[in-house]
Amino acid sequence: MSNNSESKSPEMGSADIQPKESVEASSEESSEEILEQSVDFESQQDQRSSAENEHSITPERVAALEHQVAELKDRYVRAHAEAENIRKRATNEVTSGRKFAIEGFAKEILNVRDSLRLASGVELTDGQTDAVAAKMAEGLELTLRQLDGVLERFGVKAIDAEVGDKLDPEIHQAMSMIEGGEIEVGCIITVIQPGYKLHDRLLRAAMVVVAK
Repeated sequence: MSNNSESKSPEMGSADIQPKESVEASSEESSEEILEQSVDFESQQDQRSSAENEHSITPERVAALEHQVAELKDRYVRAHAEAENIRKRATNEVTSGRKFAIEGFAKEILNVRDSLRLASGVELTDGQTDAVAAKMAEGLELTLRQLDGVLERFGVKAIDAEVGDKLDPEIHQAMSMIEGGEIEVGCIITVIQPGYKLHDRLLRAAMVVVAK
């Protein structure tokens, strides 16, 4: 019996004892894991500390933010002032344009008035009535042409309205209707007052009498 127990004892001891190489490898793996965890922890701590430093309130950061706010405020004030100046200039230009829009027309029409004033200053005397009247008629005709030239230069043109033309409600205004005889019904018999257009816009319709 004693011999059997002695023979089994060495076998059991060899099964419980691990090899030296296995123990060393396991120890090295544990050390590496601990080292990696330590490095990760330190890195997280550094990142957290950096983030806290970025958002921390320091006198230097406060001064920088105040400078930035002051600069943005100055830009806003300048932009607002510039916009206000542009608005005022535009308003003044519109007002001035409306006020002096007919300046050129007024200068031209003054020449016509001067011609009419000269014609009105002519005195008629006995023995010269026919000659003076003829000159006045000639002067008035020239003045009328001068006036038509002024109107045409500023885009004011007479509307065509001739006897026998078909009535056009867009540019003609029928003042009355009478028997036309040889004139067809709905056509112009007489032009009472000519009409005018400013470029393509109707200023005044021609006043006409229409055949019925």
